[in-house]
Amino acid sequence: MLTVSGFAVNYGPVTAVRDIAFEVRNGESVAILGGNGAGKTTTVEAVAGLIPSAAGSVVLDGADISKEPAGRIARMGLALVTQRRDLFPDFTVRETLLTARSAAGRREPLEIEEIFDLFPRLAARAGSIAANLSGGEQQMLAIGRALMTRPKLLVLDEPSSGLAQGVIAVVVEVLQRVRRTGQALLVVEQNLELASALSERCIIMSVGRIAWQGATEEAINGSHVQRAYFS
Repeated sequence: MLTVSGFAVNYGPVTAVRDIAFEVRNGESVAILGGNGAGKTTTVEAVAGLIPSAAGSVVLDGADISKEPAGRIARMGLALVTQRRDLFPDFTVRETLLTARSAAGRREPLEIEEIFDLFPRLAARAGSIAANLSGGEQQMLAIGRALMTRPKLLVLDEPSSGLAQGVIAVVVEVLQRVRRTGQALLVVEQNLELASALSERCIIMSVGRIAWQGATEEAINGSHVQRAYFS
């Protein structure tokens, strides 16, 4: 579903990430792990076209998206839920979900009732504007908006960041349901419990490079994560 090869991103004269190469197969869930400053967010934002890459290629479902703008990448099937969530603060929950349908491209978007089935709390808040939602509700809405587009690949950047444990449990349950439908998933996380619950394979990044790739269970139970986080 996604193949990243020889990928690099620069911030001015500084190389933020380099020599990034990984893939996400159809229906697979992959986690990107690493400490602060490892380059995880830079990598997924560049893959999604939010920031320019300096080298390498990104192929989504057979199409080269390396130089495509973010809006076209979204219509081609890559949906990114950023840490910022990037909601329109004056839009209601219902308006936010309905306007997301335009990003589905040629795919048939989900019905709003399908999102409300996944997140009943959003159904109860359908008429509330995004700015008045709690942090957990905003995260649910951001994920729901991405799912409305029926993406080929759903990318989540630190979906547990700043959320209470109860909300994290809801998000994990929903994403596990989504995974069972065959949805390909790429999730950036520092929460190892969440990464373990959602992914069978992981990529560990350290100081802008990939330090290790393999089974998530092996990474967490072995020394790979500790070396990447604390070395």
